Amino acid sequence: MTVKATYSTPMLHVADIERSIRFYELLGFATIDTDRCQPLGWARMHCEGGAVMFLRAEHPIDSSAQALMLYMYTPDLAGLREHLLGNGVQVPPIRHPEYMPSGEIGITDPDGFLIIVAHWGKSEHEAWEKRIGRPA
Repeated sequence: MTVKATYSTPMLHVADIERSIRFYELLGFATIDTDRCQPLGWARMHCEGGAVMFLRAEHPIDSSAQALMLYMYTPDLAGLREHLLGNGVQVPPIRHPEYMPSGEIGITDPDGFLIIVAHWGKSEHEAWEKRIGRPA
């Protein structure tokens, strides 16, 4: 047995956990645990391949001072963008930077934390496996 840390979960201080939960549900996260207090003091959410926790902030949030960015992937970036727009989230047009030619969007959560969501489908995954020498 190898001794190691596992299950990395970013924990964000947020002003309103319930509001953060509603926002992250739009990205496909589901709440799996809370402290069951009213209002919530902390919550943990999971999505396919990831997790995030929220801790109620005791002071005003300054997201720029925390230098945090979450990078996520979706097999349907255009569909996710339309879903977010339809739910009142401000989403810029899809951009295609050199490092992610399949496209990405940048949004902020209710506390101002930056979230980048990139398109990552079957063709992107197969190209990545080929690049790193992993058999498809």
